[in-house]
Amino acid sequence: MDRKRIKDALEKHLDRSSPSTSRGVAAKERERLVAGKLPASLGKGGKVSDVEEFETDSEDSDVSGSEGEDTSWISWFCSLRGNEFFCEIDDDYIQDDFNLCGLSNQVPYYDYALDLILDIESSNGDVFTEEQNELIESSAEMLYGLIHARYILTSKGLAAMLEKFKNYDFGRCPRVYCCGQPCLPAGQSDIARSSTVKIYCPKCEELHYPRSKYQGNIDGAYFGTTFPHLFLMTYPHLKPQKPSQQYTPRVFGFKLHKQAQRAHASSHADASSCARRAHAALCRERVALIRAAADRSPPRTLHTSARSSSSEMRSGASRRPRSRPALPSCCSQ
Repeated sequence: MDRKRIKDALEKHLDRSSPSTSRGVAAKERERLVAGKLPASLGKGGKVSDVEEFETDSEDSDVSGSEGEDTSWISWFCSLRGNEFFCEIDDDYIQDDFNLCGLSNQVPYYDYALDLILDIESSNGDVFTEEQNELIESSAEMLYGLIHARYILTSKGLAAMLEKFKNYDFGRCPRVYCCGQPCLPAGQSDIARSSTVKIYCPKCEELHYPRSKYQGNIDGAYFGTTFPHLFLMTYPHLKPQKPSQQYTPRVFGFKLHKQAQRAHASSHADASSCARRAHAALCRERVALIRAAADRSPPRTLHTSARSSSSEMRSGASRRPRSRPALPSCCSQ
């Protein structure tokens, strides 16, 4: 298309020149154009400079296109916004089936996702719908993340993460007394889709949320629970000392005593326990009043038949003892 536009612009330029001279010149100019050369005189006109711009634009587009084609899927994925925590995995590590043991059962479209990561074109010629292509892409991201969790535990992976640690790619600790200590990515679980990634501070030994919302959406299983601690064991000189300063709460310049803080924290529990004790005391008083009233009341007569009452009167049998009222469940002890 660029060569055709150049030819059209050249023909228009030749048609505007004199008819007597244009015929002989046109043949020569066309021959030069076919050979891929432009005459020096054509670069002076305003419209012919457009032809030169077309050539340069086409050359630039060819160069940029070739550069885009050379970029691998792994480099493209790691360069995405929010994927700064990931390092590039060697192709040799991914091609070793031993390193991928057990992942085929966790990732859908495993074979297609693996081919996408390794930039291997499918030889089967399968045609997928747009929805299936999206599933394959998401499966490739998941597969790469699970492989990444294993790769960063190797010597090459630790070395790659060391460079990112020195460049503060994982962020700094938000705690004031850690003084901007660089952190390490860590997961709270090794199972996929359990929790998002956090950053571990080697100084205060606490987990924090990443500052970027894009990084905060990454699965924590793509880094695992082992990496930050194995990293510090491999490079012990990078483990800092614990901070000596701690924040002290004050009210009007006076320090708060720890017992006062504990009393304030346990005030709600004390209030609930006092309420339970008061309720139990009221129940005991009520039971005592019921028993006293029962002891002062006159004895009840038994409503029996005349024959049974006369026989009891003769035999002088005593009355059956009265049963006391049942106690509430809270005061039965």
